[in-house]
Amino acid sequence: MRSPFILPESVRDFSQYAEFNVSTETVLAALGYDFARESLRLPSIPVAEVPTVSKEYIRQRVESALRVVGFTSEMARREFLIAPVVLEAALIADAQLASEHPFDISPRLHGSLDYLMQKANAVIIVEAKNGDLVRGFTQLSAEMVALDMFAETSTPLIHGAVTIGNLWQFGIMNRAEKRIIQDTNQFTVPDELDRLLAVLVGILRDAPAEGAVAG
Repeated sequence: MRSPFILPESVRDFSQYAEFNVSTETVLAALGYDFARESLRLPSIPVAEVPTVSKEYIRQRVESALRVVGFTSEMARREFLIAPVVLEAALIADAQLASEHPFDISPRLHGSLDYLMQKANAVIIVEAKNGDLVRGFTQLSAEMVALDMFAETSTPLIHGAVTIGNLWQFGIMNRAEKRIIQDTNQFTVPDELDRLLAVLVGILRDAPAEGAVAG
């Protein structure tokens, strides 16, 4: 049955996508894209190649923050949980990093990207508002659609992640199929910090998927 949802001709910001009371699949259909959920094999460098000093530094920062900071605001989560991980991944990969990056594609697709990292590949990172990963992924999906309309067509995939600081979830867009896949797996921080950093760096460096044999 056709959904009664009609996407407005204009939105005030990407964050409005997290406020629509419909599924990610419904919103993407209105934008002309398909949606699926699967267990993804994400690009990743070997965990052993993540510098020990980086892992230990970020682990200590995050564990200390979880112990002493009252996470009653989105700003606190961004500053103490998300930003340290994003910055360290960018430093390890020697990637470009932009925060609150303005992006204006159309009246429906405009606003600021929480984080945009770029090297061989780009990855968008969205902080889920109100701690809601489900609606946060809808916002991430809209931002991935905007990047798809902007990026060079030679790049086959677009990667993104949504996070509440101690929980991360990834998504991939297959540009040729106009299809976004939400990973059914999630990364917990600090327990899976090593793997999270390995995946973020792997995406940026265009590394093979987890479990794949390079070359």
